[in-house]
Amino acid sequence: MAGHCEQENAIACLIREAREEAGLSIERQDVELVHVVHHIDRVGDRPRMGLFFRARAWSGEPELREPDKCTAWKFWDPAALPEDLVPYTRVAIEKIQNGELYSETGWPA
Repeated sequence: MAGHCEQENAIACLIREAREEAGLSIERQDVELVHVVHHIDRVGDRPRMGLFFRARAWSGEPELREPDKCTAWKFWDPAALPEDLVPYTRVAIEKIQNGELYSETGWPA
């Protein structure tokens, strides 16, 4: 799940996006920041910061509410992620598995 904040803090954005995109209800106290990735997609693009949160609990079953943006909701084994995963998300998941809180992708060497 991903989204852009709309005059709201990052956790409020996560809670709203989870409801809008997947029909899930998450409480603020059940959210923890697990990774930050500073990335650019291509040289010359504007840099972006991706915040990755873990929800320790939620209510509801994931439902596909934006089929034009997402084909399905599924829980994946981190060792068997789908091929078409967004590259910086793949990096973040690897780093989270290693307990690393920060990464950078797309920057020229």
